[in-house]
Amino acid sequence: MARPDWTWAYEGYEPAKERLREALCTLGNGYFATRGAAPETHAGESHYPGTYVAGCYNRLVSDVQGRDVENEDLVNLPNWLPLRYRLRPADTSPGPWLHPDHPSLVEHRQWLDLRGGTLSRRSVYEDAFGRRLTVEQDRLVHMGDPHLAALHTVFTAEGWSGELEVVAALDGDVRNRGVPRYRDLADRHLTAWETGTEHGSTVWLRCRTVESDIGIALAARTVAACGPGQNGGEHRAAPELLARGTRQTLLLPIAPGSPAVVDKTVALYTSRDPAIGSPLRAAVSAVGRAPAYPPLLASHHTAWSDLWQQARLEVPGEPGRILRLHLFHVLQTLSPHTAELDVGVPARGLHGEAYRGHVFWDELFVLPFLNLHLPEVSRALLDYRHRRLPAACRAARAAGRVGAMFPWQSADEGREETQQLHLNPNSGRWLPDHSHLQHHVGSAVAYNVWQYCQATGDTDYLYGNGAETLLQVARFWADSAEWDESLERYRIRGVMGPDEYHDAYPDAERPGLDDNTYTNVMAAWVLARAGDLCRDLPENRCRQLFEQVGADPAERERWEDISRRLHVPWHRGVISQFAGYGELAELDWDGYRARYGDIRRLDRILEAEGDTVNRYQASKQADVLMLGYIFSPRELASLFQGLGYELDDATWRDTVDYYAARTSHGSTLSSLVHALVLARVNRDDAWRHCEEALTGDVADLQGGTTEEGIHLGAMAGTLDLVQRGLTGLEIRDDALWLSPALVPQLSKFRVRLRFRRHWDVDLRLRTERLRIAVPDSGRPAVRVRLDGQTYVVEPGTSRWLELPDEV
Repeated sequence: MARPDWTWAYEGYEPAKERLREALCTLGNGYFATRGAAPETHAGESHYPGTYVAGCYNRLVSDVQGRDVENEDLVNLPNWLPLRYRLRPADTSPGPWLHPDHPSLVEHRQWLDLRGGTLSRRSVYEDAFGRRLTVEQDRLVHMGDPHLAALHTVFTAEGWSGELEVVAALDGDVRNRGVPRYRDLADRHLTAWETGTEHGSTVWLRCRTVESDIGIALAARTVAACGPGQNGGEHRAAPELLARGTRQTLLLPIAPGSPAVVDKTVALYTSRDPAIGSPLRAAVSAVGRAPAYPPLLASHHTAWSDLWQQARLEVPGEPGRILRLHLFHVLQTLSPHTAELDVGVPARGLHGEAYRGHVFWDELFVLPFLNLHLPEVSRALLDYRHRRLPAACRAARAAGRVGAMFPWQSADEGREETQQLHLNPNSGRWLPDHSHLQHHVGSAVAYNVWQYCQATGDTDYLYGNGAETLLQVARFWADSAEWDESLERYRIRGVMGPDEYHDAYPDAERPGLDDNTYTNVMAAWVLARAGDLCRDLPENRCRQLFEQVGADPAERERWEDISRRLHVPWHRGVISQFAGYGELAELDWDGYRARYGDIRRLDRILEAEGDTVNRYQASKQADVLMLGYIFSPRELASLFQGLGYELDDATWRDTVDYYAARTSHGSTLSSLVHALVLARVNRDDAWRHCEEALTGDVADLQGGTTEEGIHLGAMAGTLDLVQRGLTGLEIRDDALWLSPALVPQLSKFRVRLRFRRHWDVDLRLRTERLRIAVPDSGRPAVRVRLDGQTYVVEPGTSRWLELPDEV
């Protein structure tokens, strides 16, 4: 059994919570992942098996209220888990098929071993005659070989002897049915099923996606072993080859003291995989080469051990246990195998079908952590965006702009995948969706390019693909900015901010808002960084780069001008979320809480009442305050100063208080952002938001959303909250800049960083002191900036630094 602080366990069986547990017990390796569903169960109200390969999408057209609506979805692939069983006692007829919902279940426990990357469970069944069957099962999705997975099941009899009937299957008759509000949409993504058998113990299934034409192949090898003293061995029936699946039936002799063991090993390939000819041939070959379960498990443990060494974050107590679970799921979605794929950051991981598996701006919350642990994965995720830069440029041209307009929701091709309609479950109405106006996603892409290069010193990327991405985003913002003579400022109109509640002005005929502060400030930042990059580049490389993106070098002067004169709206002494925000009506927050209790999704509540949140000063999640999440107080004040505005500590504190009182936290990201921002301006309130950020998924605080897939950005963001937020970590001028803002409940922790050429910089915080240790690697010393002082830590040494009194 794993150590308690490395274990995530559930005692007992609760059908109402099973789908949540399935999401949180998902196993993956960055290539594919499988939800933690019991192998005996089928998709239904309490269970939803799901297997997803990174980047495996398919497009279908649905009829919604007489309109053709096209959606691209991450595809639920054939289910490799099925393994059912029943007792065949020597003196009676066969018993019923057993599963966790069967009334004979008397004990049940399941647990994740986070260190070893396995899901285990122990179930005990007892019939009316006192005959007991104990089922102990371990599961892995191999972290070393990304195409392999396995089930290891031990059956133990008590009070009876006879045979155990076991049926192992591959089920290709699956659909995307994991999200209730999508159930009016087309969901049959697979077609052209074929099945076959190899070498007696191996069966295979192949099929294709309907529109994207991705070939998928699974091969399964099932072997059994019976304990000593049994009369005869297993009896294996000929495999059944069905229209959309396979079945293998085994009859195993079993008696007290003589357990039966069944090992099912599976290989999964698709036609998107590199260096293969046929996915089927690759799957059959891989499962044939796979070792028996014990050495397979040992190599899986080794791969996880290596991975944990690269991503070390140690926080004591229950917060540390939850953070370890969060890191576990981040690594299962974005592992070193991801660096070999053409995929982005799926907002709900590879854990379910919510958001259709699309890529939003969540890398903004994910890459800051990965940059300092698995930078090769960060670079691959940036390459996903760069490969889709031509699509973003085409989208900008279609909108009458130059440069790159990245989509709010991306999938396979990089086109805009944001839904045209969305369902309000409260009213049952399908409503127009204008989320595609969140053009700030382009700024997030540019920000991630810059931060990755700062963290790694990867100038080849900065001056290559990174520069091309950054300049095209800058060109888009420059072309989007309109001069307003009355304000003597540039304005950006017709957008949506991160808030997402507000997509138009009250009673407006067209969607969009003007001068969203987050959008404008981020645009100014992008334009300024693009200018910095051009100044740093050799002149010939700069000219070459402008020719490459089809731009005139003279555009740089306009970038400089806009970056200093973009409009930021204000009202009543605080920063406005967008122009006109302060003129909206105030909401009766107490009244709505009294009536509805949970008002996180206030937009749905108001729409069901025939009202709209567009009329009110009410935000779903952090918007203006996102600036305090991304930038340190010093950097944010400098940005506003560059725009010609003064932002002192008091004004920022008033702004934080203003929006904290008007936010419903309808997104898991909201409490995360508030936690980091409040750690610097109102530490007494910060811990409440820290707790909510930590427990958002494990307690399913958004009410039924986690079972549809974990919130990867929020999970990674909690890691970033500790690593970057509470330490004030920035990387500038080839140095680690630290400005700790500690929350008492998280005032002791340790993190190991991969900084530039140093693979293992050890950073420890202890309330009043900070320790930096640099391994003896023969590399240059590490420079640290703290409280206005510069410290040098030589390789092979460590240094304790006193924290400023205000920390």
